[in-house]
Amino acid sequence: MPGIDECLLEAMALPGARGAALVDWSSGLALGTAGDSPVGDHETTAAETAELARAAAEYESFAPAATAPGTAAAALGDAAGPPAGPPVEDLIVTTRTGYHVLRFVETSFDSSVFLHLWLDRADGNLALARHRLRILAEGLVLR
Repeated sequence: MPGIDECLLEAMALPGARGAALVDWSSGLALGTAGDSPVGDHETTAAETAELARAAAEYESFAPAATAPGTAAAALGDAAGPPAGPPVEDLIVTTRTGYHVLRFVETSFDSSVFLHLWLDRADGNLALARHRLRILAEGLVLR
């Protein structure tokens, strides 16, 4: 099971990868980085992507409450329990020159971290990146 550095190095091995980071979206701090940053500063990128991640994870429009009346979870009652991990799996932002994939990581603590992968649009494979980030997030060991 890879740690942060190994996980980011594996993410950087993806075709078209320009930069990668593990970010805590509650604080906006980068826990680890590799490669380049879109703005030349990994901490600025971490803070900006954390705002986007926080909105998706906390706003009900993106991640509706699982027990809202009329939902399948509400029909199951307490047997379903609360959802495990973050309510959103990943976010994709497409720019004219690249893709930004934010993959939420389920942790044993508050699950407020995500992997951010910046891909070159000409060389990157978005489907492969999403698949590989899912695997990396599942295997990531946070120490």
